[in-house]
Amino acid sequence: MEHVRKLPGIDPSQSAPTAGEVRDECLFSPDSRPASSPENEYAVFPGFVDVHVHLREPGFSRKETVLTGTLAAAAGGYTDVCPMPNVSPVPDSAPHLEETLKAARGGVVRVHPYGSLTVGEAGEVVSDLEGMANSVVAFSDDGRGVQDEGVMREAMLRAKALCKVVAAHCEVNGLLRGGCIHEGKYAREHGYPGICSESEWREVERDLELVRDTGCAYHVCHVSTRESVELIRAAKADGVDVTCETAPHYLLLDDSDLRDSGDFKMNPPLRDASDREALIAGVLDGTIDVIATDHAPHTAEEKSRGLRDSLMGVVGLECAFPALYTGLVRTGIVPPERIIRMMTSAPAERFGIVRDPDTNYCVWDLGEEYEIDPDKFLSKGRSTPFRGMKVFGKCKMTVCDGRIVWIDDGFDPSEITKR
Repeated sequence: MEHVRKLPGIDPSQSAPTAGEVRDECLFSPDSRPASSPENEYAVFPGFVDVHVHLREPGFSRKETVLTGTLAAAAGGYTDVCPMPNVSPVPDSAPHLEETLKAARGGVVRVHPYGSLTVGEAGEVVSDLEGMANSVVAFSDDGRGVQDEGVMREAMLRAKALCKVVAAHCEVNGLLRGGCIHEGKYAREHGYPGICSESEWREVERDLELVRDTGCAYHVCHVSTRESVELIRAAKADGVDVTCETAPHYLLLDDSDLRDSGDFKMNPPLRDASDREALIAGVLDGTIDVIATDHAPHTAEEKSRGLRDSLMGVVGLECAFPALYTGLVRTGIVPPERIIRMMTSAPAERFGIVRDPDTNYCVWDLGEEYEIDPDKFLSKGRSTPFRGMKVFGKCKMTVCDGRIVWIDDGFDPSEITKR
């Protein structure tokens, strides 16, 4: 493929070694624990799956395109990404969805689009779910919570009949009150209007009651509060068909890390330390099933207005695993196999994404240390709260459907299989 970095003697258009051939020579597989990574020793994992990204195409290519977004995904070890439907036109019908599907064909990794739950993501009329079901991975109005309980109930019932997951952005508009960051210590000390935790967990609570009534397969997007974790844990114990995700920034940062920069402006916002601790506990006990990036690129100008006025959203595809590996795995907080499952088989299973693990994988040098520099990202987005973070773990190669879609300068996969 013309988009990947080429090395002498390596033709990325040709078939790559299988994961089995590579894994036999690597430091460890997903089912074993890593030791310290010696120089030039590598780890191989199944290709990562991100069920929550924003590729901004069609309609907003100034922020990102399918090509730049999927190049970023490949550089971060992802072979499958699921873009949310807040594009233009919103994929709320078969004709509108066709525009999204056409754009998706320009990706270098596999792209599995969502269809919107409601027409125009306006929350008033349920979309043509039946007309889109065969071509979408799930349904969501991400970016907006569905405020009307009756509309959400109808959407759940129709999605259930189609055997499709409803993935919900949970947010009560009436509780936002013009907030821009978490309603916590930093907001109080610096005079910012806050976003209360209840704005998230109250809609999680409502939706879980609807799921009990409808039997819908339900997935909570970007969980950020301890109350949401508690509600989901209790619902799972009762046998409710619910899964959920959180993002790396909620696991590694809290509002004490805030700076007056668009790099720290996202929705939901970074909460306090007790919320972060509850999220980690949810990861460890299985309440939280999936780690997704919520990769949400904007232009430099849109992210240059500080915490108060920058648009919500940060990028994450190219730094998610290194940040998690450094902050949670190397520190002994979370076992490596748990992180890998949450980024591979768990999201694939929940959303019905079928792929061959032998031809969809990524290779990492876990001993390589460097600083995250968003100016080197392949994504058009540059805004990340992990800017300047020292991390371990560099993606050396990503293989999607047997083809090399990313290869780092100086890495020769033939050297592995020759050992």
